[in-house]
Amino acid sequence: MLLPFYQDKLTEAGCDEAGRGCYAGPVFAAAVILPKDFHHPLLNDSKQLSEKLRDELRPVIEKEAVSYAVASIDNEEIDQINILKASFKAMHLALDKLSKRPQLLLIDGNRFTKYKRTPHQCFVKGDGRFASIAAASVLAKTYRDEWMQQLHNEFPQYGWNQNKGYGTLIHRKAIEEFGLCKYHRKSFRLIPQQVSMF
Repeated sequence: MLLPFYQDKLTEAGCDEAGRGCYAGPVFAAAVILPKDFHHPLLNDSKQLSEKLRDELRPVIEKEAVSYAVASIDNEEIDQINILKASFKAMHLALDKLSKRPQLLLIDGNRFTKYKRTPHQCFVKGDGRFASIAAASVLAKTYRDEWMQQLHNEFPQYGWNQNKGYGTLIHRKAIEEFGLCKYHRKSFRLIPQQVSMF
């Protein structure tokens, strides 16, 4: 059962990312401020939900949220600054875009780089504990999945419409056969001797 909020004095924003462990594509992050009385019986950590349910929840979250924003960092910048820093930067960019200023950030995970002067609290598996983090996880995941579908149309051989850039067997075999493309994260050890198509 998700908790509606961590405390009831300050305005909270939940933050989460999607695509941190992927071989290809950007990392996406979302920040969501929910109204105090928000409740949806199906809302949960996006990894626990089917694609259909995530797609159903997204417009509900976007309509009901006090404020929400989504941002991404592409694979080239991930290679430059590393995936952890890229995840935090994507969260910061999403927070920058919120129309209302949160007074406390609920972060999914065990680490975070401080955002301006806003206090934050980290929660391991926070997307399964707090509604605002769960909502952020749904937005980050659905926006990223849409993006990977577009990239799939450009490079269908990697099966990104199915694996979304994660290192599935089909994806790894395609890398062995076709090499890496411009959307792969070259800083990740994807194959023993990396070869690139471009």
